[in-house]
Amino acid sequence: MARGPNVNEELSKILNELWKLDSNRLKPGKDYTISLQGKAGFVEYGSNNARDRARAPLFSYVNEDKLRSLETYAHFINLLDNYEMSTGKAEMVTSEELMEERLFLDSIMETEVMKSAHKYLVSKGQSSTDPDRFKTQLYDIWFRLYHRDRSGGADSCGFEHVFVGETRQGREIMGFHNWVQFYLQEKHGNVDYKGYRARDKKDMPDEDDHVLNLQFSWKGLVKPVGSSFIGVSPEFEVALFTIVFLISNDKVTNVIVQVDEYHLEVVVYRYGRSIGTSYPKLLTSNNRPL
Repeated sequence: MARGPNVNEELSKILNELWKLDSNRLKPGKDYTISLQGKAGFVEYGSNNARDRARAPLFSYVNEDKLRSLETYAHFINLLDNYEMSTGKAEMVTSEELMEERLFLDSIMETEVMKSAHKYLVSKGQSSTDPDRFKTQLYDIWFRLYHRDRSGGADSCGFEHVFVGETRQGREIMGFHNWVQFYLQEKHGNVDYKGYRARDKKDMPDEDDHVLNLQFSWKGLVKPVGSSFIGVSPEFEVALFTIVFLISNDKVTNVIVQVDEYHLEVVVYRYGRSIGTSYPKLLTSNNRPL
């Protein structure tokens, strides 16, 4: 495996172990197909004027039977409609939604990906050996509500920001780094894919890449550049971002890793005991600068 400068070797090793264990990862060209189309142009943050370089959706096909039959995906999808889109509006969590959160955590805890992540975190002194205490730790990191907009009640959590997405003052998209949410919102006409984002004027990504930088609009607001894993399981993302969150007490953690063929920068923002945001930034793929 090629290594670039500043690659965190130890973190790359555990993340590659998780990658190999991710049996629920969907296969490009078989379980889903994407259409990259044109390279998106530059858009300033706060501007909702973006040229559409992609006439067709990003996702041409996704095997929805697989999404429904794989337990972690099914429980993950049940969580996506639990949140207020706009910050500043307090979240009201129902008993049904609490149950959905518990079922999701229970399901990912049964996967080899999360068992391996838990074992690693125990070895680093960052988690208890007790699975129930680890599950409580995951809840605090991902589902505990906090104030993102100080004008109202507790209005956000790590899961909502990273996987669902939210908006601020009706002007900008925040978070929204998950491919399943992107596909479902695109299917329902709420997301309009504008094109891929490449670094400089270098080669375009491949349509079987599992990490993409892209531009899109969501309910009329434009995300100038977003980044997301494509096809990976919910448990892989939760495990990866949880590990990066727990290995550092810094408010912002940026680490360079090599996962499979992808040279990535993983970014995690801390909000107390919880994740403020987290996402991968694709640096290179197949040893090609993007």
